[in-house]
Amino acid sequence: MSQEEIIIAAIDDIADPGSKGLCINREGAKLELFIVKKDSNIAVYKNSCPHTHGPLDWTPDQFLDMDNNYIMCANHGALFEINNGLCVYGPCKAQSLKALPFNIKNKHIYLQL
Repeated sequence: MSQEEIIIAAIDDIADPGSKGLCINREGAKLELFIVKKDSNIAVYKNSCPHTHGPLDWTPDQFLDMDNNYIMCANHGALFEINNGLCVYGPCKAQSLKALPFNIKNKHIYLQL
């Protein structure tokens, strides 16, 4: 059985460095996620802090710290590595964001369901 995919964004629609939050409603289930782009690398994570289980952003599409070096939880300032979601500072240190599987095809990001 092949895995279903849906387009969630065009690569060129996300600044580098930058981030974009999305909410996908599918078959009665809601999935909040975000995409991060830095140095042409893409990462996709569930928008849920391992500490509070709430969203990381207070401002739409703002998931990076002021220097664009880390993903930051706006709730308590925890910092996560962009490439792997590992918390390196804050109350959830050594825990990780949940990475979501994706593919890139024809300059679009496809979320694997």
